[in-house]
Amino acid sequence: MSQTESSPLYAAIDLGSNSFHMLVVRHIDGSIQTMAKIKRKVRLAAGLDEHNALSPEAMQRGWDCLSLFAERLQDIPAANIRIVGTATLRTATNVDVFLEKANQILGHRIEVISGDEEAGTIYKGVAHTSGGMGRRLVVDIGGASTELVIGQGFDAEALTSLKMGCVTWLEQYFKDRQLNRQNFDNAIAAAKDTLAPILEQYKTIGWNTCVGASGTVQALQEIMLAQGMDEVITLAKLKRLQKQAMMTVHLEELEIEGLTLERALVFPSGLSILIAVFELLDIDSMTLAGGALREGMVYEMMAEMRQDDIRARTINSVQTRYQIDKAYADQVADLAKTFYQQCGEESWLPEAQALMLLDSVTKLHEIGLTIDFKKGGEHSAYLLQNLDLPGYTRAQKHLLAELARRYREQLTSLPEQHAVSAQSAQRLLRLLRLAVLLSHRRNSDLLPAFELAASGDTLTLTIARNWLDNNPLTNAELEIEANRQSDMGWPLVIEARD
Repeated sequence: MSQTESSPLYAAIDLGSNSFHMLVVRHIDGSIQTMAKIKRKVRLAAGLDEHNALSPEAMQRGWDCLSLFAERLQDIPAANIRIVGTATLRTATNVDVFLEKANQILGHRIEVISGDEEAGTIYKGVAHTSGGMGRRLVVDIGGASTELVIGQGFDAEALTSLKMGCVTWLEQYFKDRQLNRQNFDNAIAAAKDTLAPILEQYKTIGWNTCVGASGTVQALQEIMLAQGMDEVITLAKLKRLQKQAMMTVHLEELEIEGLTLERALVFPSGLSILIAVFELLDIDSMTLAGGALREGMVYEMMAEMRQDDIRARTINSVQTRYQIDKAYADQVADLAKTFYQQCGEESWLPEAQALMLLDSVTKLHEIGLTIDFKKGGEHSAYLLQNLDLPGYTRAQKHLLAELARRYREQLTSLPEQHAVSAQSAQRLLRLLRLAVLLSHRRNSDLLPAFELAASGDTLTLTIARNWLDNNPLTNAELEIEANRQSDMGWPLVIEARD
């Protein structure tokens, strides 16, 4: 059987208003594995004149990019390729001229999709790659359009595509390339006017969580992390970044810690649109989505990938690919959950994501054994930090990696992380280590009757004395672990019950 037959490649190409993107993936062990990502900044929207005709120069930039993409498409079955054009190609009056040559270059037909179809596909990409429960609001700021979608699970309930984007707002409100208060105010006010018609509908439906699925949001998150903030975007942080931008007079001279040169030109315009979205829709916070349009295109070609619990699909895929002992992982997870319940559940670990993170790390902590038992925790940390894990944010991946690094033997303090509080992170680590230690015989029938009680940061583990006497190795390991945790300032007491 050939490589193509056993693990076929899929390609999704997005001819955006700012950049052209190509994503090449394969379907393996129930997950999507990225094989290639190619991006070229074409700035197609900047080539529209006052009559919405694309300039010859802009079309040539697009054709040159597609010539690069065409080579990669030669090895992929035609049925597994989808190419779409978005806002600028919807608007251009001479789009037929561009498409005729573009189709010839690629050897495949380009679909110019409607704004609603783009919004719906973006939502599918988010739903398949981002965790979270309840109704979500998705915001995607492109080069010439902004999509807003409210949905639950895999189903969109309201979707809108608005004619505003970071390239078009750049040309309209920062045309003089001045980063002054007036330009920002005009850009924000115009964005609010554009958003106004959907305001009542969206607020009536409501949402539980908000995610951003664009380069603008990704750039903002990278800036915040570079400046020592956490990954959650808030209006206060957006205003802070606006002030930083306004400290520079000319856009061409803009330098903000964490902002790449590639994103700098459209950063103020994208920031203005996002500020308007936050203010008008009263958004409390936003996180970065795991995928968007291209991922949605891929998942539309793979109907069998639909599974409501994205994180469960991710865990199952990783366990299969790295030959993790699933029965043992479930045993550790069940034991850790029991510890969590005995310690007081949310009253002891208050973050909404705490139990999910505990469940995830217990099911993935042994991933490093696929490399070697020696330094298994280090190997686990490296893999969890660097693997694509749909359903988990960057901060959550970082915490999972650091917990897995310390799942056994030497205990060291956790580094700074932004997924949960420092106290909750160390409590998760303590439960993980105890669950792994008590499960070392890898048979749930051999577990003792136990009770774990929490009083603040003091843990007391009570086990029957006769069981401890009959299991001297585990008894000794528990005493060592009690000393390790207590030395860290995390008191752990092992009590024998008669």
